Amino acid sequence: MENVKVLIIFTIVAFSVLSVGSVGLKGLKTCNFRALYHFGDSNSDTGGGSAAFWIAGLPPGETFFGRPVGRASDGRLIIDFIAEHLGLPYLSPYLDSIGTSFRHGANFAIGGSTIRPQNESMMLNGVSPFSLDVQIVQFDNFKIRTGYFYEHGNAGHRRDLPRPNDFSKALYIFDIGQNDIAAGLRKKNDTDFHASVPDIVERLAKAVQNLYEQGARTFWIHNTGPIGCLPVSLHYHDIRPEELDEQGCLKAQNAYCKEFNAKLKDRVIKLRAELPDAALTYVDIYAAKYELIGNAKREGFVDAANICCGYHEDEVKVYCGKKQNVNGTEIYAGSCENPWEYISWDGVHYSEAANHWIARRILNGSFTDPPLPIKHACHKTWF
Repeated sequence: MENVKVLIIFTIVAFSVLSVGSVGLKGLKTCNFRALYHFGDSNSDTGGGSAAFWIAGLPPGETFFGRPVGRASDGRLIIDFIAEHLGLPYLSPYLDSIGTSFRHGANFAIGGSTIRPQNESMMLNGVSPFSLDVQIVQFDNFKIRTGYFYEHGNAGHRRDLPRPNDFSKALYIFDIGQNDIAAGLRKKNDTDFHASVPDIVERLAKAVQNLYEQGARTFWIHNTGPIGCLPVSLHYHDIRPEELDEQGCLKAQNAYCKEFNAKLKDRVIKLRAELPDAALTYVDIYAAKYELIGNAKREGFVDAANICCGYHEDEVKVYCGKKQNVNGTEIYAGSCENPWEYISWDGVHYSEAANHWIARRILNGSFTDPPLPIKHACHKTWF
């Protein structure tokens, strides 16, 4: 009798899983996202950081755009491929005042940003003052001010401003948290980091709740990728073999990521109950990136630990596009000749080819919960 009960439960669960997949492909209408609003860090910064802190220069941007565009890659980022897939233009950075259009959304992501404000600085260790709470305040101001000028401005003003009714029809994306984990690793205090994770996750949840209260209904929330697999983590440590996993990544660093991701997923599940009119998708960026790293050569890439742009030899590190005098010789850290064969662009960020590979897997629902393509993300289908 007990075996029969187990079989019935298994059958119900299996049927539910199959139903979600089949509904996503056949029974649900495609979502008509009118805009994208994005919050994040350098993995998705489309020029906000360069507008705030530095002048964008080559080699970043050389592959696709052919000019500096403020992205930490040779070309497009995952957020660019998301916009393309949804038939929307690339997102203008909120902080960029030149040549911008916000008709179809805005990007608040800034390189170096964290969820939880850090007592650090951009000059000291690359930590941005534009933490997630600041990005949300920027969005609040953006919504209020664009609404005013849309109603009171002329046609020329309105052309580049979002339609007020489109805010509730937009997709809201979060891709942030990696720098919070990096800060925990930098401080080398496991106890403090473990204690901080619930607060970090709760701050992201509050950001979602804030947007929901303003009418946002569809959320696409990325977890964080495997920091322990970043070449920059592997090139400058005296690493013992037992510290590495089967893919050659640092186990201790990835354990931090897994802890954050597990708590983030639990909190997303709770948000579904707390925000009854919202559709929330949890995106397993960690699993997608880790799969790519583990299958680099099979997928046509060189070894995942190789870096395309930058000089990293004999304990000397010169980051992408920079110059440095080493033993009387000036070294320019340029890019490789074939960036499309590399997973890592600069030791920290991914190449356009890698971003494209990852984007294809998350956009079709292969690494999301619920397992639906992004074009169906406005529907609530979890069970």
